[in-house]
Amino acid sequence: MDETFTLLPLQIDPSSKALSALSLPDLSSHLTTLNALHRTLLSLPSENHATPPAPLPSNPKRTAQIDKMRDQANSLLRKSSPASAQEAVKLYTYAIEMALGRPGWEPAGMVREQASVLFANRSQAYMAVQMWPEGASDAETSVGLKRVGNGKAWWRRGRCLMEMGRWEEARTWVKEGVEVEGGGEGAGELANLGKEIEAEMGRRGMVVG
Repeated sequence: MDETFTLLPLQIDPSSKALSALSLPDLSSHLTTLNALHRTLLSLPSENHATPPAPLPSNPKRTAQIDKMRDQANSLLRKSSPASAQEAVKLYTYAIEMALGRPGWEPAGMVREQASVLFANRSQAYMAVQMWPEGASDAETSVGLKRVGNGKAWWRRGRCLMEMGRWEEARTWVKEGVEVEGGGEGAGELANLGKEIEAEMGRRGMVVG
């Protein structure tokens, strides 16, 4: 198969670096789009290095800072005091904002995994200060980011719903969690929570279908 090479009379502006082809009007629209993309890339914040890098590595400094805040929050949460739990909420929140603020070209799977863990952890911190609606919301977000292999988040939302008196919703949620997790980590605790919910519903005279 013969190959044809066509030399295009392109010109580049020394100052703006814009491309043009005055003798080829049909090419002008394509060059206009290319020049607009170039200007957009140049307008990006300096921290993004203007032109995006290859979509493989993540920013190691950002990752390290997120991990550091998560570890500090985990340590605070283990102190089992309301003040420490509230401080942990703040740190988890900062870490979540950093995780979700990653440039769009970084691996989406990594962002989802990291954010899922942080939302699940912040849910636990909210539970420590009996902020049940906030804990339920964060646990649900965590499950939305990672449904399978996330038994703790399933359990935490179930417990929060239970504490809010939303018995039927809690039972349905936990039942779904047990089905999703199967025999995975946390499935046993989920099943036990389901039994606890049904027992409490029976004690209160609620119909358990």
